[in-house]
Amino acid sequence: MRVTTHDSDTRRKLIEHISADAVFHGDFTLTSGKKATYYVDLRKVSLDHRVAPLIGQVMLDLIADIPDVAAVGGMTMGADPIASAILHQGAARGLAYDAFVVRKEPKDHGRGKQVEGPELAGKRVIVLEDTSTTGGSPLKAIEALRKVGAEVVAVAVVVDRATGAREVIEAEGVPYLYAIGLEDLGLA
Repeated sequence: MRVTTHDSDTRRKLIEHISADAVFHGDFTLTSGKKATYYVDLRKVSLDHRVAPLIGQVMLDLIADIPDVAAVGGMTMGADPIASAILHQGAARGLAYDAFVVRKEPKDHGRGKQVEGPELAGKRVIVLEDTSTTGGSPLKAIEALRKVGAEVVAVAVVVDRATGAREVIEAEGVPYLYAIGLEDLGLA
């Protein structure tokens, strides 16, 4: 489900940055092994000082109607700058979203944690992803979060590629939200 943001000017600016700096045309192999004629590399903008605040604002608007969310995050590394942007822009709005990071595997040293950040047992959390393809990364994050007792109340994605991630996530019983679709980037 796509939710439009309250501030259409901020969303428009974000779409312009993504289109100009994060969409690459050519022959690419996706995570799924499928071929594509374009690639959306959101890290080109999610780590940019001009664009990260826009991502935070647009994603805050996307998740605004989900009550009692304690923290946001997802699989390292794609979700990390998105979570950080939400944490900082949320704090600027007087909102208290913490962030967490889900490692691909539990650490083999120290406390052996797979989920880093605040204690999440019994807390409502949102899994983030920069760009969706197969839904595999959010599913891994959901599994790790459920093991630590967190309640995953949604998956929120910056750019949805319309390649089946939504269906996979919703089949897991988790609502799927996205801020920007292929049509917004002129790729549909």
